[in-house]
Amino acid sequence: MTDTTEAPGPDVGAANPGTKVDAWIPMSDGVFLAVTLYLPDPGAGPQPCILEALPYRKDDMTSSYRPEYVRLRDEHAYAVARLDVRGTGSSGGRATDEYPEVEQRDLAEVIAWLAAQPWCDGNVGMYGTSYSGFNSLQMACERPAHLKAVIAIYATDDRHTDDVHYMGGLRRWIDLVDYCHYMTPMNALPPVPAVFGPTWRDEWRARIAEHEPWLFTWLSHPHDDAYWRHGSVRPAYDQIEIPTMIVAGWADGYRNNTFRTMEKLGENGVPRRLLAGPWSHASTSSSLPGPRIDLVPEMVRWWDRWLRGVENGVDTEPEAIWYSRASHRPAPDLDIVPGVWRADSWPTVRSTWMELPLEAKLPYVVKPDVGTAAWISCAGHLPYGQPLDQRHDDADSLTWTVDPEGLEIAGNPRVQLSISASAPVATVALKLNDVASDGTSTLVTRGVLNLTRRGGMDTAVPLEPGVAYDVEVELEATAWQWRPGHKLRLSLAGADWPNTSAPPEPVTLSVRGGRILLPAYSAAGSPAPPEFSPGDESSSESDHGVVWRVEHDVLGRTTSCVIDHGSAYDAPYGSVVEHYSGRVSVSSRTFAQVAAADVSFTLRFADDGTGEATSVVARSVLEVHAGPRTYDVTISLVCTEAGEVVGERHWQAQFPRDLA
Repeated sequence: MTDTTEAPGPDVGAANPGTKVDAWIPMSDGVFLAVTLYLPDPGAGPQPCILEALPYRKDDMTSSYRPEYVRLRDEHAYAVARLDVRGTGSSGGRATDEYPEVEQRDLAEVIAWLAAQPWCDGNVGMYGTSYSGFNSLQMACERPAHLKAVIAIYATDDRHTDDVHYMGGLRRWIDLVDYCHYMTPMNALPPVPAVFGPTWRDEWRARIAEHEPWLFTWLSHPHDDAYWRHGSVRPAYDQIEIPTMIVAGWADGYRNNTFRTMEKLGENGVPRRLLAGPWSHASTSSSLPGPRIDLVPEMVRWWDRWLRGVENGVDTEPEAIWYSRASHRPAPDLDIVPGVWRADSWPTVRSTWMELPLEAKLPYVVKPDVGTAAWISCAGHLPYGQPLDQRHDDADSLTWTVDPEGLEIAGNPRVQLSISASAPVATVALKLNDVASDGTSTLVTRGVLNLTRRGGMDTAVPLEPGVAYDVEVELEATAWQWRPGHKLRLSLAGADWPNTSAPPEPVTLSVRGGRILLPAYSAAGSPAPPEFSPGDESSSESDHGVVWRVEHDVLGRTTSCVIDHGSAYDAPYGSVVEHYSGRVSVSSRTFAQVAAADVSFTLRFADDGTGEATSVVARSVLEVHAGPRTYDVTISLVCTEAGEVVGERHWQAQFPRDLA
């Protein structure tokens, strides 16, 4: 179906408005993209359309999201279009990478097609979570004529250093066994027979034969180059001219697309809104942690103002609303974070910089496994939970502790250091913590810098051993209040593992001095925050069958982190079973690291096109070995139907670490 002039599925013209229908959108190169349309009752005439475009298979693996689209259609009379991007789900073409240039061309054509339909009034909005938030911002930069507003949920403005690939010039390590690997088997799954039609097996075999792991492309770009700037808003924020709403979570990995993006959009006069809560990479109505809110009414207010022209006041209210977390005891599955909502303009006159000095410390011998108490910077569905008590990581780090006297912050703290290392490659990993009177240490925010990238993420310059360098590390955006009796602690280590890769070889750091710059916020005189419709009373997260384990091989001097989880559920055309297992390890002797993962997706189709049921499986096994100079990667993919092999691929490649 890659090159054809006839759509293999049903024609949208046959659909009855007020229903859900699978349809096809033709691209100018002959490829057809699969779309599900939620069309409101035609009684009120043409309505705006909201587009979500994603690679996560709308008809099975993300089909559980459909209540939200039904609400937008039935309660608020919006048309909604859910699109499988090129080469994914039941769409034609090939999925060559995330956010390729052809995807932006496709989406411009999709938006034009939607705007021209008789049930659409010509106004299109775009939104989505994670990937769909990314491409919403990308299309805002592309400026297609009918795109009038976007809502980006848990998305980034910087694909290089604020995504799942790199952080501060270091490879994100635990992410190798999650998204960075599971897209290999997901992209090798077949289209849905009931949607695609009788040639679905031919399309499946072609996908397997032509598929290449996206991970190889990402590992081949260790620097911030033109590859990463494509699809990143930063620093060219002036490309966005349409109203933009950002939804972020302090437990989510994309928290930096908050205050800085708001500031830049404000400088360009773009209508904007920030809603930053305590949430993880999960729905705001069911997130662990809460408090949870119903996001649909907040989105509808944005759409009503900018797609329908309703004067509802959303553009005259304070444009930044955020949840200021307060001191609390950490837990990996914390249900509710204490705190208060804030509302203000951004930037605001209520923000000032507070400076704290850092005295010099004795030389620090780097421990490569410091960080397991906060093993991923993006909490989501378990086992990717929230940080634990940091006191043991603090004990293996250099620390500075002060009385913050009830300080509240909102923004990105910064740390300036004079630091030297004993080797050409070294890392500085920083955590800002809240320490209770009993010693409990709760993570507030973190930051990491590969010191060979001290001149910028686009360069790599080795350190001269023993030479002191002046560096600045920006910590991730946050909002926090230290309660009376609680201390502020800055901890410094030479690794943040397994969140990011450890240095390639043993190394010692020497801190000559420095200072912390804290974005202090005073709420006195600030506007009253809004009241939100509540979300679920409790989170839907369950630890049943979930493995999240840290192991120490005492004699082998190896630390490992292990995950195992999965789920099974019904889908509109059958059912789905997902299974993920992974292990990452690091040697405290040599600093050698390994990441291994085994992921399988099983789809049961109720009708294979002949009236018979069938089951298909895509399974992929990954191993990454990180030595002093290279990453050595092997991937094996096997796809089966009813237990018989349909196709398999095996890859082996080596990539330079490039001073990382």
